[in-house]
Parts: sequence; structure tokens; C-alpha cells
Amino acid sequence: MPTYGYKCEKCGHQFEELQAMSAPALKKCPECEGKLKRLISGGAGLIFKGKGFYSTDYKKNPPAAKDSSKKNGGCSGCPGACSH
Repeated sequence: MPTYGYKCEKCGHQFEELQAMSAPALKKCPECEGKLKRLISGGAGLIFKGKGFYSTDYKKNPPAAKDSSKKNGGCSGCPGACSH
């Protein structure tokens, strides 16, 4: 549901109201019961959080966890450096 901004034409009180798009506009100020005017808003911006949107949110095959048992480029099942 969108948030609509209102301003009273009588007392100047400004507030926001969470309303359905199909709901009628408010008409009376909650402070003085004066006539309200619905304000035009720029809306909320799109906010991305985290390290990346595409690489972390919708990736089909997540990267495998690093094996901490590897030493000198080798794996835990092979002696020395292996070419796995």
C-alpha cells in the first residue's frame, strides 16, 4: 500500500497516511478538521542491500564453500601439492 502525504489548508499540519490505492482521499485534518490537500510525493527509492543484487539473490548455483583443509594448493586426500 502506498503512503500519501496530506497538508491542511487551514492550520498547515502535514502528515502521511498509509492507504490502499482504491481508498478515497482524506478530507478533514485530524488536528483542526480543516480541509486537506493531498500532496504529490516522489515515492520511495529502490534500495539495494548487501554485496550485490544479481550475484547473491538469484544465482542458481551458489559457490561452494572453501575447503579449509587444503594446504599448499593440495587437497586433504592427497599428499603434497596436487593438481585438483
